[in-house]
Amino acid sequence: YLVASIFISCLVFFGTLSFLSSRENAQQAQVAVEIDQEQAFIDKISAYAKVLQSEYGVLPSISIAQAILESNWGNSELSKKYNNFYGIKGSEEANTVLMNTKEFVDEEWIEINGRFRIYESWQDSMNAHTQLFVEGTTWNPQQYAAVLAAENYNDAAYALQASGYATD
Repeated sequence: YLVASIFISCLVFFGTLSFLSSRENAQQAQVAVEIDQEQAFIDKISAYAKVLQSEYGVLPSISIAQAILESNWGNSELSKKYNNFYGIKGSEEANTVLMNTKEFVDEEWIEINGRFRIYESWQDSMNAHTQLFVEGTTWNPQQYAAVLAAENYNDAAYALQASGYATD
């Protein structure tokens, strides 16, 4: 009876170790896949971000970082279906889609239905994002001048926040 009990205990112990090890390996494999997908997204848009920098002065790190944040590495419904990497809104029904979104207002998250622009390509989305910085808003054409004037990503990121780029 003692030998059988020890044998069963060993089976349970080593079986558990084997299960935990295989689970950890699966998690590591999943992380590796996610990292590969994230790098692929950066590779996909970085060359075009550099083109936009040479034409308009927006730092590629800002274009890429905002695309990552706003589109969840290109995995959001808005980016996959409608090529909108930046959550850019619009008002015309012909070139927008109505979607539920969260906005950070008065120090809390609220849900709203918003109209988001539909783009023919992800490059068109990047162009619109860049043009927003270049042209500003209808109420303040100089709203993002400090973003364009920034010489490094840190200053540009602070300028984005100071200019009120997003609710969050």
